[in-house]
Amino acid sequence: MINRVYDEINQLANQDFLEIFGGFHTQPEDNTPRDTKTLLMFGPKEPGFWPYFVKQPEYRSGQANALDRWSKRVIDNLADQFAGLPLYPFGGPPYHPFMSWAIQTKRAWHSPIQFLVHDTAGLMVSFRGVLCFNYHLNLPQPPTTSPCTNCADKPCKTMCPIKVLTPTHYDASGCRSYILTDTGQDCLNQGCQVRRVCPVSQQYDRDPQQSRFHQLAFAQAN
Repeated sequence: MINRVYDEINQLANQDFLEIFGGFHTQPEDNTPRDTKTLLMFGPKEPGFWPYFVKQPEYRSGQANALDRWSKRVIDNLADQFAGLPLYPFGGPPYHPFMSWAIQTKRAWHSPIQFLVHDTAGLMVSFRGVLCFNYHLNLPQPPTTSPCTNCADKPCKTMCPIKVLTPTHYDASGCRSYILTDTGQDCLNQGCQVRRVCPVSQQYDRDPQQSRFHQLAFAQAN
């Protein structure tokens, strides 16, 4: 049976259109804070995350890093209520090993094009933060296999229109340049075609405006 506290955390996170994207019981080699026994990861709850977020004061203020500031406020609040330690994928260096933590949840895997694929978010997976607990939470049973295992066509392998994202190659600078051109507007405004073609991503129903927000931030990154 899932621990009652796990349910309570998830239900409260849902009120802000976040949900638990996985968790695991930690080992010393997991590079988590000392005394951590359980780690939970949070991502956007869909459908509905973006319409909710754009009404929040962090976004409406027009100031920089609105999504990061909102994430910190919401997850800090969860931390206060459940005696957890919040950590974030931003604010570094140094940065926390979110990718390896995601794999430890057994709800995320390396996809054929190297990026992580998640059991419910597909290639659209993103993490807004984690909570570390110094007590043990019973966790739901994760899936036994990656969704890629039963994806016969694996369209992500060939979908990139300029072949900068393939199973053996990722040219981030080439991607940034392309999405700011006239021919790259579909990838800019609708989101990366490779991520979108994933069958699991298509069920996740992320708002195109959120994808555009992330694509613009990516294009403007150093």
